Amino acid sequence: MTITKILIANRGEIACRIIRTARKMGIATVAVYSEADADALHVEMADEAVLIGPAPASESYLRGEAILDAAQRTGADAIHPGYGFLSENPDFVEKVEKAGLIFIGPSAKAIRAMGLKDAAKALMEKAKVPVVPGYHGEAQDLVVLAGKASEIGFPVLIKARAGGGGKGMRKVDAQADFPAALSSARREAKASFGDDRVLVEKYVTTPRHIEIQVFGDSHGNVVHLFERDCSAQRRHQKVIEEAPAPDMPDEMRAAMGAAAVQAAKAIDYAGAGTVEFIVDASEGLRPDRFWFMEMNTRLQVEHPVTELITGLDLVEWQIRVASGEALPLGQEELSINGHAVEARIYAEDAGKGFLPAVGRLVHLEFPDGDIRVDAGVREGDEITPFYDPMIAKVIAHGKTRAEALSKLAGALGRTEIAGTVTNTAFLAKLCRDADFAAGRLDTGLIERNLASLTEAAPAPDPIVALAALAASDMVAAKAADDAVGAIGPFEIWGAPRRRVVIEIDGAAQAFQVERRGARHFRVSGAGLGAGIDMEAVSAERHDWAFRTGGVARRCRVAPTDTSVAVFFEGLTHLFGKPQGSRSDDLAAGGDQVVSAMPGIVKHVLVAAGDSVRSGDPMVIMEAMKMEMTLTSPRDGVVAEVLVAIGAQVTDGVSLVTLRAEADAA
Repeated sequence: MTITKILIANRGEIACRIIRTARKMGIATVAVYSEADADALHVEMADEAVLIGPAPASESYLRGEAILDAAQRTGADAIHPGYGFLSENPDFVEKVEKAGLIFIGPSAKAIRAMGLKDAAKALMEKAKVPVVPGYHGEAQDLVVLAGKASEIGFPVLIKARAGGGGKGMRKVDAQADFPAALSSARREAKASFGDDRVLVEKYVTTPRHIEIQVFGDSHGNVVHLFERDCSAQRRHQKVIEEAPAPDMPDEMRAAMGAAAVQAAKAIDYAGAGTVEFIVDASEGLRPDRFWFMEMNTRLQVEHPVTELITGLDLVEWQIRVASGEALPLGQEELSINGHAVEARIYAEDAGKGFLPAVGRLVHLEFPDGDIRVDAGVREGDEITPFYDPMIAKVIAHGKTRAEALSKLAGALGRTEIAGTVTNTAFLAKLCRDADFAAGRLDTGLIERNLASLTEAAPAPDPIVALAALAASDMVAAKAADDAVGAIGPFEIWGAPRRRVVIEIDGAAQAFQVERRGARHFRVSGAGLGAGIDMEAVSAERHDWAFRTGGVARRCRVAPTDTSVAVFFEGLTHLFGKPQGSRSDDLAAGGDQVVSAMPGIVKHVLVAAGDSVRSGDPMVIMEAMKMEMTLTSPRDGVVAEVLVAIGAQVTDGVSLVTLRAEADAA
């Protein structure tokens, strides 16, 4: 079977990643896109592109019939699903094959075998693969599940039996907390996967999440491509992944690899897959302390680290296996070279509970040098509330783990993004965290060190002054090839000064910027004492050089309509420009419940006239694969509910207003 044209049933960085390999192999590509992605990078890169529906994924990327129609209209002979969306939907696989097309992935039978965690674990037990102690039965009544949790012993994990990515997963520490946790897990599982059934497992107190990359072909061959450690997680979402796992003994690597191959063979697996294990690291890594969790029957987000340590292109292997070829290499021909680490850059606010964010990428520069960047966006693109807010993956390879981590931290410090808040500073701090750097990691590491990892470094006074100067528009940056002077027009009427308001740590601060010469300014106000005298040496595009107190500094500056980003000494200092309507909404403070992120209102739990106490749940929102419960800021009475279920709202919008108890009459 020769594949000549592949339709990619996905978007973003994975679509771009697949296109690059297909192009290398001389295979034509077809992109599909929603109305929100009409100008997306994957659309530009593909040989052909087909519109498949409106922005919501349920009306575009999850519409199997529209994707099949696009494949037939363009003459594609194969479909690559990427990851997410329809990648693990066995019904879609069957429809692809019924239409006479090749599905670049495993069989529908294999996907079904591993699609439900309870059935998969029963199958693994039969195949003699070690499984976490727990309840994987059919009964779903609260009394049964709570009873099983008590038998297993707290703490336990409630897990959605469908899907992954931490959705529908809740840790429960005590019997009294079980009913509420079960309700929340079921609701999230239903919203994410259309299936609210769960299983209950023993919670491992010092867990490491180690997975094995497996590959099978249609000739009965299965190999493993060694392990990845994905223990650095927050809310059960992977943050930094690496290969190989730190301090992995050869004996344990062999045992885990053999178990993963056995799992794949048990379901006649062909293609790329990942067998995920939970490891008890309380006494170090031991070959008798790992248990099967689940199998992802697709390519993983973190596959680049495996590629870097093996020198292989896993997407090329997928295409060759789907074409009917045997695996290119046998187990004895595979080896590990060095160490690789990957960080996922998201549009999210680490200091505010990792709330997802939106915005237009008005400035975007990735690090150069010996660094791999997998991205699906370029400067000018918009991060919308419709899809996962990942901007890019930054991957570093070194001879040792220490070298790879140092490269990654440096690369993150050289990454410049303006137009939305990101988690780059958090990721760089994690790379340098003493425990993480020493390999003392488990899935609770980030939570234990959350305060230090998310603490924002205060901007030095000269950087604050520079941000105010940039926001004043009194310095006009010029193009590098423009002969016009860098300093903006002189104000000949009245004093050459302007009042500027910028947000520092979320609080609006007022400054006065005064011109004192062609290139000299004084910035005063908001903690700057008598003010800071600044000489603007140059301002070319984003490269600014200025002198304060006899010290010359060079940095990168990216002013936008809503913020000023200053990139200095490996850190991004973001200063907001208060927007009138948002400021008015937030000013109400304790009288309003305000959306903390852009998203969809899933549940409204109160009505006008209801009495509420501080902390009572009022509205449940969902955006970018995350559910958030908004609570009452104080005791009072609901005056008005301003939104309905299904409403799409931006951040900072009032959802519910309160009045005092005394006003209830």
